[in-house]
Amino acid sequence: MKRNGIINADISRVLSYMGHTDTLAVGDCGLPIPDETERIDLSLKLGVPSFMEVLREVAKEMKIEKVVLAEEIQEKNPEVLQEILALVSEMETECAIEYISHAELKAQTKSCKAVIRTGETTPYANIILQSACLF
Repeated sequence: MKRNGIINADISRVLSYMGHTDTLAVGDCGLPIPDETERIDLSLKLGVPSFMEVLREVAKEMKIEKVVLAEEIQEKNPEVLQEILALVSEMETECAIEYISHAELKAQTKSCKAVIRTGETTPYANIILQSACLF
């Protein structure tokens, strides 16, 4: 049994088999998840767990070289965007930020190793994390 870090078996498994440039998404409770992409559903009720709560824990265990966000978050959810940008600025290595349309972000979830569904109910609280090389 793990002593600390992420104890969710599915998230831990996905993180451990990711390679350089592989992607993982964390999304709100409304993000559509393609049938061909693994769904890790953490939602308990509306708002629980929050997007940022889950993202912070995943970011502690994953070396991230790029994040992809929907450009709509800039106008429709600036509070969560500021929290994401603060988290990115605290990372140990440089991390690129890419903004794309929400439609494109949804399309890109097809190539993610998994999508983690949270209970988040604020708009455009979705992110794709691209794995960096550990060495």
